Amino acid sequence: MEVTVIRAGVLTTVQDAGGPGHRALGVPAGGAADAFALRLANLLVGNAERAAALECTLVGPGLVFSEDTTMAVAGAAFAALPSWRPVRVKAGEAVDFGPCIAGCRGYIAIAGGIDVPPVLGSRRTYLPGAFGGFEGRALREGDRLRTGGAAHSGWTGRWHIDPKLLPAYSPSPVLRVVRGAQADEFGRAWLQAEFNVTPRFDRMGLRLAGPKLVRTGECELVSAAVAPGTVQVPPDGQPIVLLADAQTIGGYPKVAHVIAVDQPLVAQLRTGGTVRFQEVTLAEAHRLWRVREHEIAILREGLAEKFK
Repeated sequence: MEVTVIRAGVLTTVQDAGGPGHRALGVPAGGAADAFALRLANLLVGNAERAAALECTLVGPGLVFSEDTTMAVAGAAFAALPSWRPVRVKAGEAVDFGPCIAGCRGYIAIAGGIDVPPVLGSRRTYLPGAFGGFEGRALREGDRLRTGGAAHSGWTGRWHIDPKLLPAYSPSPVLRVVRGAQADEFGRAWLQAEFNVTPRFDRMGLRLAGPKLVRTGECELVSAAVAPGTVQVPPDGQPIVLLADAQTIGGYPKVAHVIAVDQPLVAQLRTGGTVRFQEVTLAEAHRLWRVREHEIAILREGLAEKFK
């Protein structure tokens, strides 16, 4: 099947679950900024969780489909289509998503997945390196995408995911964090502070503005590994939360790291939002991750019954 882009939206790219194994070369795993939303959107149309889908930011694309198919939208919400449920679309039908009405990044999964050539083991678009996805770039009007062959019709009636399964998406979330390597050098005042989301955000990171974080240590740091979720503090004292396309090493002090189950909350923040941080233990972070994965496993099994 072919999907034609009639409106590009904002930063609409092909993304999958990322391509691990190349950090030693300076290439991050990348992939969907909100990996949870990507996984569930794919499950809703019967795809493998890691399959390639479309990620858009703030404004969704306009698409036309050459055949009848099933799609699902997750993450950010749009007025045009319901979220977190499969939707049947007809051949020749134009679907225009328009602006997000909640959240920041929407994920559009199509039965069969987006079929683009894998690069470094992944179909994700890595914009800083201009490779992967569709010609290594964001989509433009007139682009035509192919989908893989769907194993089934992908449509089994009107149903949706229980909202209790979803992350606590909010314009003002409390982000649970574990202590970073230099946490002791910043005291604890930042854990009681509120930070604003600035317009300076992209797939590499999100800059916050609030009380200045002042480091007591004076020694110069050696660059060390960072990852999505790492909270760095540059010289201006305003934290940066790293996202999917973040660099692999950095020299700024690391005050904290957002735990895996709360990283989708960061991906859905937009200008005007606020965040607070709450410290948890590494053991608690692991427990919460196991609970989340158990819930997804139950959903996966339930959906498999619908697609038989």
